[in-house]
Amino acid sequence: MTVGEAVQQRILQLCTEYDITINKLSIISGVTQSTVNNIISGRNNSTTVSTIKKLCDGLEITVREFFDSDLFDDNEQEIC
Repeated sequence: MTVGEAVQQRILQLCTEYDITINKLSIISGVTQSTVNNIISGRNNSTTVSTIKKLCDGLEITVREFFDSDLFDDNEQEIC
């Protein structure tokens, strides 16, 4: 799994955990719906830390909590 795929899965995991939709996440975080959709669909494989921070703020979690998941263990290096 690449880091981009892990980010996708983690966002979906957190939405399930917090019982919110992707649309609701975009509203509470201030990240545009299109940006969140692009991350989830895999069209955006290079999500910035700034965007992840905004998503975390919307969920009221820390960036550390976002990355505290087995999804980020042993990721493949992405080559651009």
